[in-house]
Amino acid sequence: MSCCTRVAALGDHTLFSSVKPRTVCRRLLYTARFLSRSQCPAAEHSPISDPGEKPRLRAIDLARKVRQEKAKTRTQTEQTERPASGLQQRVMELKRFSMQLQNVHPNVLAKHLHRSVLYQDKDVVIINKPYGVPVREDSGVTSITSVLPVLSKMLDGPKVKTDSELLPCLALEKDSTGALLLARSEAAVEHILALSRNNQVERRYWVITVGVPVPSEGLIDIPIIEREVAGPQPHFKMTLSPIFRMNEAGDGVTKVRSHRQAHPAVTKYRVLDSSYGCSLIELQPFSGVKHQMRVHMAYAVACCILGDHKYSHWSKLAPQILPERVLKKLGLEQTKSRNLPLHLHARQLVLPGHSQSEISVSCPLPKEPAFIARLLNKEEITI
Repeated sequence: MSCCTRVAALGDHTLFSSVKPRTVCRRLLYTARFLSRSQCPAAEHSPISDPGEKPRLRAIDLARKVRQEKAKTRTQTEQTERPASGLQQRVMELKRFSMQLQNVHPNVLAKHLHRSVLYQDKDVVIINKPYGVPVREDSGVTSITSVLPVLSKMLDGPKVKTDSELLPCLALEKDSTGALLLARSEAAVEHILALSRNNQVERRYWVITVGVPVPSEGLIDIPIIEREVAGPQPHFKMTLSPIFRMNEAGDGVTKVRSHRQAHPAVTKYRVLDSSYGCSLIELQPFSGVKHQMRVHMAYAVACCILGDHKYSHWSKLAPQILPERVLKKLGLEQTKSRNLPLHLHARQLVLPGHSQSEISVSCPLPKEPAFIARLLNKEEITI
């Protein structure tokens, strides 16, 4: 059988018309080599190969095959997964929004903060801090401190020439929301810090906890210390450093010497409402220890804040495990709980004014975790 006849079996009959036979043979030989390579990309490139030898995969073909398998698996997973609930969609939207704010141009974040101003005078400015944006510099992402010069010019107006500045006071955690106090000068910062040390600045927070504290109102006065947690993932956490222990008889307590590295920490709490095993709690800290309210809620009254994945477990770093009835009420799957935001909101800020009556600012709840009312089985939060 001639080369023309062999290649014709491949189905390429159109090349036989209007060309010379010798040209046809050359073109068909080229086509045959091309088709054999495309059908057997892993074959060796030697002119004569052993038909019984198993072809070897090239690196580029192996990588292409792996990518195709991953794409196929991802498509099948998306088709079999149930559609996300409204809550899951809102949680993912909040996550995307916070990531966008951390990576936007400073002017964009400054405009967002300008729209969220709750109060301002010649000494202080109070803004509604968004979720997920750090107050101070953090790993190269856009922080609130980095855009304060731009925000200051926006507040003063483009035509006003002034040397005023904005400085953070009593900073909030990255994953918290609510009233953030900014000072317009170094003197104002020192004045506010002096007021805070004398407990003249009143700060009230709202949190959602998994569990209902008993009693429903109280004062937690337990020092806090930072310790290293050993294990497969070594890390550091704040924890309690109590100065009282149960005596040997078990019928009383004995005072022990406090640790030199422990920090005094006092938090007042009051349950505002509860439902489905969760609580809306008002917290009032009287000290400013790192993660104070989170540690006191998780370890002192055993009611961890919703979305606090760091202090939900002591010996490991893992997403918070929620009770089945809470998941059902929220319409959330346990595998998606890792995306729940920390439900810690700076609700109210009260401080004495320089030349006027006290300044009292209440910050509205963020729109993103709108399921708080749903969790508490209410039409809305009116407390």
